[in-house]
Amino acid sequence: MSTVKEPTPATDPDVAGTSAHTWTGKSRGWFLNHLPPDKLLPEDQPSYVASWAYVLGMGAVAGLVFVIASGFVLALNGPQWYHVSSFGHFVNSMHLWSVELFFMFLVVHLWIKFWMAAWRGGRILTWITGMVSFLVSVVTAFTGYLLQTNFDSQWIAFQAKDALNAVGVGAWFNVANVGQIFMWHIALLPLAVGAVVALRVLLVRAHGVVPPLDAAETDTQLRETTPPKLARGRINHE
Repeated sequence: MSTVKEPTPATDPDVAGTSAHTWTGKSRGWFLNHLPPDKLLPEDQPSYVASWAYVLGMGAVAGLVFVIASGFVLALNGPQWYHVSSFGHFVNSMHLWSVELFFMFLVVHLWIKFWMAAWRGGRILTWITGMVSFLVSVVTAFTGYLLQTNFDSQWIAFQAKDALNAVGVGAWFNVANVGQIFMWHIALLPLAVGAVVALRVLLVRAHGVVPPLDAAETDTQLRETTPPKLARGRINHE
């Protein structure tokens, strides 16, 4: 007696988009081929992920969540609130220290990944997005310093103004214009940071976490099968 194997979402032509003629169907197929559900939301990870070397990246993401949440509260109430309100001082301080922790985790994470050669296994774009997220975050933090609305921010702004004028972008990016810097800091740059970080997380899901240099042969997340030795060493998150 023969049995008929039910097609999975990734192999069903109607679901995977291989028989589609519209951009929505083709997009669905592309996402299912590159980010199937078992990769996008995996239930387990290789055993080496238990190392602290793999925790710092998530620490940076957690810090970014606190930065965005506290920044949202600050943006709702404005500088006049967080300069005179005790709760405003608390939220402002939480925003500052979340930024400090975010950068600490991010810098250490990038250094560790550099020494691990994290661009191995077709992960060069993952490494590039990590560096881009750091650079965009630096610009975002710079605009945040300009919004302290005190003598420090005034000093930083007019020192930076000379440098930006020297390279010819001072008229377009006017650090002495508090309104312009405020919109860059609460709208444009956070969207850029969030987009780059989200892309990096998706790339990590697609390619898998990079294995240690001495465990390169166990990097099976890009393969269709998992060797028994690695399967026994995986961490179950159920």
